[in-house]
Amino acid sequence: MGLTARVRTAAVGVLLAVALAACAPIYTRHGYVPDDRDLAKITVGQSTTEDVGLMLGRPAAIGVMAGSSWYYVGSRFKQVGPMAPQEIDRQVVAVSFDEAGKVSNVERFGLKEGQVIALNRRVTTTGVKTTGLLAQLLGNLGRFNAADLLNRN
Repeated sequence: MGLTARVRTAAVGVLLAVALAACAPIYTRHGYVPDDRDLAKITVGQSTTEDVGLMLGRPAAIGVMAGSSWYYVGSRFKQVGPMAPQEIDRQVVAVSFDEAGKVSNVERFGLKEGQVIALNRRVTTTGVKTTGLLAQLLGNLGRFNAADLLNRN
């Protein structure tokens, strides 16, 4: 076997190794979810928002209503080669507070439970009742005054 054949074989081996390494899965994590040891420090009915903030840190998502919840969200993704990353695990820890700011519940959700939690809700109800054109016209039937139509008082 000549020198060029050895170089060719080595080059093919290197290219094959690089191609196989490119197909190795890459795992990434996003977000933060406290573990069970940290959650055990929270006492339902006694711990306050300040206590939870000191023990677990402030979450990325907080409910907007008074006496609402703090959401700690963490995801794990797997990417193989040029394929799009796939979420393989998601954990959501919801710490709910009552009106006085004390912990009322601690819950953990994952992908297998199939629970849907609206972490960012940008819907504000206006209280305005929307009615169609026909309903508006028919709603005004009993409100006309003949004097108003003829401009007479």
